[in-house]
Amino acid sequence: MSAETVWFVIALIGSGLFAGFAGGLFGIGGGAVIVPALYFVFTALGVDEAVRMHVAVGTSLSTIIATSWRSLAAHTKAGAVDYDVLRKWGPWIAIGALVGAAIAGLVDTEVLLFVFGGGLLLIAVQMGVSSPNWRVFNDLPQGAARAGTAGGIGVLSAMMGIGGGAFGVTVLTLCGRPIHQAVATASGFGAAIALPAALGYVVSGWGREGLPPWSLGYVNLPGFIVLAALTAITAPIGARLAHRLPQVALKRAFAVFLALVALNMLREAFG
Repeated sequence: MSAETVWFVIALIGSGLFAGFAGGLFGIGGGAVIVPALYFVFTALGVDEAVRMHVAVGTSLSTIIATSWRSLAAHTKAGAVDYDVLRKWGPWIAIGALVGAAIAGLVDTEVLLFVFGGGLLLIAVQMGVSSPNWRVFNDLPQGAARAGTAGGIGVLSAMMGIGGGAFGVTVLTLCGRPIHQAVATASGFGAAIALPAALGYVVSGWGREGLPPWSLGYVNLPGFIVLAALTAITAPIGARLAHRLPQVALKRAFAVFLALVALNMLREAFG
């Protein structure tokens, strides 16, 4: 085994452990951590700049396939999931995810870096300053507004490599849903996003040159296996610890961390 392979595995293990723990502790999903971690790992390993962000995003989405369904099942047992919302929003979210994956296959690395950095900065601001008690609308959008909102969540999440929880929880709470129901229901958004988007990244990246070893299109198989296993292990630990620690102070500190990561990704985009 080469030294590069050893460092790649070590970096995957560290990223997976931290991403799962942070996702469970803060409820944002691991993609916000996994994507930048993979991007900089691929950079250090000399993966072609033209594909490294695409592989980071596609691999992150593949890990969400397993974790989102586990999260949805746990919230369902607690009776907190609004399945009427999932039935009405899920198809539009899935369509948006396919569109987002298709767009990602057509754009260059700088565009994906810009989308991820800008989106992560919005998530950091929302996490740092918003309140779950804020309300803007009395109910969820209907008709074309629902299709546009749900589809937009799918597109943006697929291009960023995240599960949709961050944007979904924000939309649901601003539309009057209780925070616990919003978190539980938004876990189903990840299930609607991850599978179609990951398949889209496999198809759009098939046969591309410069991919890291053992990749199916833009999905790296070692990354998927290691990250999916480790995030599943550490996410429950973070979730249990969340009830024992001062959440407001922790979220603000983590928001600063995410903002710094976002700014660094934007610097990469413009650099």
